[in-house]
Amino acid sequence: MRNTAKWDFGRKRNIIFLSLPTMLRQTLKGTGVAVVTPFKKDKSIDFAALENIIELQIAGGLNYIVTLGTTGESVVLSEEEKIEVFNCTVNKVNGRVPIVIGIGGNNTAEVIKSFGKFDLSKVVAILSVTPYYNKPAQEGLYQHYIALADAAPKPILLYNVPGRTGRNMTAATTLRLAAHKNIAGIKEAGPEMAQTIAILKDCPSDFLVVSGDDEIVMAQIACGMDGVISVAANAFPKQFTDMINAAMSGDFAGAKKINDGLVESYTHMYAENNPAGIKGFMFEQGLIQNELRLPLVPASEELQQKIKSCLKKMSA
Repeated sequence: MRNTAKWDFGRKRNIIFLSLPTMLRQTLKGTGVAVVTPFKKDKSIDFAALENIIELQIAGGLNYIVTLGTTGESVVLSEEEKIEVFNCTVNKVNGRVPIVIGIGGNNTAEVIKSFGKFDLSKVVAILSVTPYYNKPAQEGLYQHYIALADAAPKPILLYNVPGRTGRNMTAATTLRLAAHKNIAGIKEAGPEMAQTIAILKDCPSDFLVVSGDDEIVMAQIACGMDGVISVAANAFPKQFTDMINAAMSGDFAGAKKINDGLVESYTHMYAENNPAGIKGFMFEQGLIQNELRLPLVPASEELQQKIKSCLKKMSA
């Protein structure tokens, strides 16, 4: 049975009661951004640049911030650095938009321990990627998320990204998990639109379904998705958010017009690896140093020239 706790959104004399999952779905509709972690030349975290990026995102109109996600290179941050990035993000956001934190891994017990390392009262949900490398069976994925959901002090958002993890979580497993009272949604970056459609067809009405793929999110919204957790919005917060808002309101002609101007940038963002592509764009925009931590490296010289050319065309 799903969580039926009530939230009071009183407006003068009118009081609307919403269930916790419904409230979260409304909160996280639209555009979220998986914020990059900027580094200095010496590979230390550039907190001043991080604060500037967050400010630009909020000014661009996005709906929420995702900290310590894949695009934030969380896997190459120490535990102390993750806490520092999280605290910096919370302080800079200062309650202006909701925050989702990425906490995942391929050791279930350690992921649960990690919940206690952050002040999760500052976030609305935990985005947790499917276990990678181990290649668990569907039952293993199910039991992993049930264990997380039972232990988590905030709602869990599933994150299916088989291109990175080596294992696809099927629509059937997602729908099975959607019945848990503390699993509120999914960031779906699976291999096929058919899988997305299957989830949307049978998931609970209060279950959040967002895209993990900037390139096809406009089409996915047409199928019923609730929005996206974006990479591209790091560099183009207003354009991308405007595109998503248009699509969410049913103005697909307007959304397409904006999206057409972003299509080439998507190609370059993912040509070599993420976040090398998006960091290449942000470097050319003067937002960050073009630095990543090994085993990732910055975009090749050839790709960086394409990024520079793309930006010139976009600003013409």
